[in-house]
Amino acid sequence: MGKCTTHRTRWFRRSSCLAGFSAAIGWVMVGIALVSSLMGCVDDGVETVTSAREETLTLKGHTATVMGVVFSPDGKRLATATSLGDLTVKVWDATSGQEMLTLRAQRAAITILAFSPDGKWLAEANSSKPIRLWDAASGQESRQWKWDTGWVSSLVYSPDGKRLAASGTDLMVKIWDATSGQEMLAFKAHTSPVQRLVFSSDGTRLLAAHHDGTVKGWDATSGQETLTLKLRTDRVTAAAFDADRKRLASASLDRTVKVWDATSGQELVMLNGKPDLVGSLAFSPDGKRLASTALSGEVKVWDATSGQETVQLKGHNQPAHSVVFSPDGNRLASSSSDKTVKVWDVTPRP
Repeated sequence: MGKCTTHRTRWFRRSSCLAGFSAAIGWVMVGIALVSSLMGCVDDGVETVTSAREETLTLKGHTATVMGVVFSPDGKRLATATSLGDLTVKVWDATSGQEMLTLRAQRAAITILAFSPDGKWLAEANSSKPIRLWDAASGQESRQWKWDTGWVSSLVYSPDGKRLAASGTDLMVKIWDATSGQEMLAFKAHTSPVQRLVFSSDGTRLLAAHHDGTVKGWDATSGQETLTLKLRTDRVTAAAFDADRKRLASASLDRTVKVWDATSGQELVMLNGKPDLVGSLAFSPDGKRLASTALSGEVKVWDATSGQETVQLKGHNQPAHSVVFSPDGNRLASSSSDKTVKVWDVTPRP
């Protein structure tokens, strides 16, 4: 069983610049421009109002880089996934940090996790191509879906839990019946891999943010394209849609993070200063905040409307990869190359 340790840390205010594979792809692309980006990194002098927060849990038990982290829909559990060297998915009690399940991969790095909306099932994708479905309570494997070429880059359930959609490095998007396992739809998405794939809030459309800054939408029944936008941004390393799919946040190799209107493509705000190279983004459930992870290991929370940095979370001593808000928005979980997952109290304060 994995160990859970609780840490209390203090630090001071300062100026700042599938659950899943999106973080992994982001860091691969970040590495390409790392040296040149760091050479050009300077203090921009932007003052921020930043509050210090303490981690409430540190989950220890993995023996390799933790790439994916996701909360269950009720916020009571956390699922985590590792890269090569460990090859496990673990399910934890999100309050006590107790390890509840360990699921073994098949000689492949696990990169994406997705809970079904009712929390009964956990889907995972890895670099060996098949998507696997697990009973989230017993840990029993229920089904596999084959992925022919490349590997899966994004994995998501429809809001009603009846369908599971995935995108891959082969540029394909597929939708399956989550109960029968039958493939319902398959089509080529674009000429650039998908960074983030989501269903619309009513489940009628699929939306995707691509690495080249293109945003596309499709009818989730016919696959007919309904939206194409080209954002004015550098190569995208991370992306996130808000809960109602009206806004999209993107991080780029030029170390900017921007929030866009997901319908018109209009830039709404750019985060103040220049954040470190970002590998993952997540909106809070109410859409008011945006969280980011960085190569430095820092996790930050930003006001999604003003672009102001509001919270810095220090604790990871190696690159941070994935980040996710709890369903109530009061906790934030982050994964890292330091082989841990940290859970932070980010309850909004006056």
